[in-house]
Amino acid sequence: MNDIKDLNPQEIWKHFHTITQIPRPSKKEAEIIETMKKFGEGLGLETVVDEVGNVIIKKPATPGMENRKTVVLQGHLDMVPQKNSDRDFDFETDPIVAVIDGEWVTADGTTLGSDNGIGIAAAMAVLESNTLKHGPVEALFTIDEETGMTGAFGLKPGLLNGDILINMDSEDEGELYVGCAGGIDVSASKSYVEEDAPSGHTAYIIHAEGLKGGHSGIDIPLGRANANKILFRFLMQAETDLKIRLSEATGGDLRNAIPRESHAIVLVPAAAAIKLEAMVASYQSMYRKEFGETEPNLTFTCEKTDLPAKVVPEKEQYKFIRAIFACPNGVQRMSSSMKGLVETSNNLAIVKVKDGKFMALNLTRSSVDSAKEATAWKIAAVFHLIDANVKLTGEYPGWKPNMDSPILKVCQDVYNKEFGKIPEIRAIHAGLECGLLGGVYPELDMISFGPTIRFPHSPDEKVEISTVKKFWEFLVAILENIPVK
Repeated sequence: MNDIKDLNPQEIWKHFHTITQIPRPSKKEAEIIETMKKFGEGLGLETVVDEVGNVIIKKPATPGMENRKTVVLQGHLDMVPQKNSDRDFDFETDPIVAVIDGEWVTADGTTLGSDNGIGIAAAMAVLESNTLKHGPVEALFTIDEETGMTGAFGLKPGLLNGDILINMDSEDEGELYVGCAGGIDVSASKSYVEEDAPSGHTAYIIHAEGLKGGHSGIDIPLGRANANKILFRFLMQAETDLKIRLSEATGGDLRNAIPRESHAIVLVPAAAAIKLEAMVASYQSMYRKEFGETEPNLTFTCEKTDLPAKVVPEKEQYKFIRAIFACPNGVQRMSSSMKGLVETSNNLAIVKVKDGKFMALNLTRSSVDSAKEATAWKIAAVFHLIDANVKLTGEYPGWKPNMDSPILKVCQDVYNKEFGKIPEIRAIHAGLECGLLGGVYPELDMISFGPTIRFPHSPDEKVEISTVKKFWEFLVAILENIPVK
């Protein structure tokens, strides 16, 4: 079997295959929005595209189920565009190449988009089915969840009539999610006037590559290396010991992905060129020992390049290197109320020092609003010390767990009946849309679950085939057991 359309349950996999053929990186969802609109209209169902691009499709109850509470099936249309450096791929034009790899479905050198394509496919299967038993269903397909939650932010009251919301964007089958972290973007920027490169120097490109990256919330406790941090750690010592001059540095491309690659062009006095090469080699050895368990493919290398015309002024270089080195990154605090849950973290996602512009973009997450604020301001303070302009934007709330939720009890009972065990109850260190949606529709009783997905937001993303089947069976059983109004 080589085609994902042949996998079971075909109701989901055929729609997921269709989704993989439609380019849909965040903020580029026009084609998938139109596809979903035509899908709903083609089924003869009430279909609305709101002013920001969210698609809402409403399906009446099946006969005999009209008195059940209305369920909102919710997922997001966009996906994270990440690829391996050796993969020639354009996320705005090229379809995803899905590959069956044993018990998993993955992609050929790119993100797969199972986050949140499987959830979207499941909602489509419910809407299309003529055999399932369910009460009134409203499918809410939001846009731009991955880079700004624009769809959830823009959703207006009055569009939905649901009583229960089932978010299908969590990534461990057998677990029910009742809470999530909130987030805030911390952006630092500063302009500088480049100066002529000094004579008598040799230029090198330094590469931090081969890192796994991953989801900046879910994968943050795995201890993976951040390419920006390991590059600037080296630059700090090289500046001190070898008097390097920095021409440019770039690393990372998405706030919600741990940066996998970072590069810098540096100049070193010609007499110290061999020392630079030796220092790079020693750092590679050191990093491989430090991150041997989490980053087996890490490389830290250098190669000579043409001498650039411009460099960063020494005073600004000194500040930039130390600010990036000092910027908090990774897990900041574990939850004291839920074992194993990250409470607060930061991802130093994107760094750019080039053409007279310095930029450092962070995504701070926390399930505690005060801790989120404190961490964001700690990061801001680092960059204020170098006189950078700092902005805190895009804040979104977390989703506070409700252990007395009626839909939680239904889900526990149904899962136990279907699979013979009580599912675990968890919160997730990621930005589900439930917090925002609950703000617009405060009466919604919310739950989140999904199949098992590993390494989202990275080219290693994969979804476990067997768990998609269990996810579907669970969803079908829940819809049959939704209580009366």
